[in-house]
Amino acid sequence: MAGKQSQLEIMIEPIVASLEYRLWGIEFLSQGRHSLLRIYIDSDGGITLDDCEKVSRQVSSVFDVEDPITEEYTLEVSSPGMDRPLFRLEQYQAWAGSEVSIRLRVPFEGRRKYKGVIKGVEDHDVVIVADGHELLLPIESIEKAQVIPQFD
Repeated sequence: MAGKQSQLEIMIEPIVASLEYRLWGIEFLSQGRHSLLRIYIDSDGGITLDDCEKVSRQVSSVFDVEDPITEEYTLEVSSPGMDRPLFRLEQYQAWAGSEVSIRLRVPFEGRRKYKGVIKGVEDHDVVIVADGHELLLPIESIEKAQVIPQFD
């Protein structure tokens, strides 16, 4: 699945960039005969519904020609939002100090779910403090991570 997601990201990145947005990340969820492709875009000025529609139209046009997803799928384009998902090491570094919820692909110390504060990154590991312990989690082992919004 990671190979398919990488292939899609390579196709989508230049489309998003050509429209002057940043590709924050993608999720490709294969659900039997019907799949979901969720594209997160970002920009310094924020993202509007019109921005999402513009990217959706462009991606749909390219995918109609290239046909990278053979099964039926739904395309969603969204901003990362306040509970933004994290995909890349540089995103974890940029959000250091934030509380995060992480789900791992396989258990680490008997658990797959962690909630903690991002301390930063070391090599290819995300460093979090959870339950009073500092953990180094390899980026490849993280299935899903989301910033937990703080309301002061």
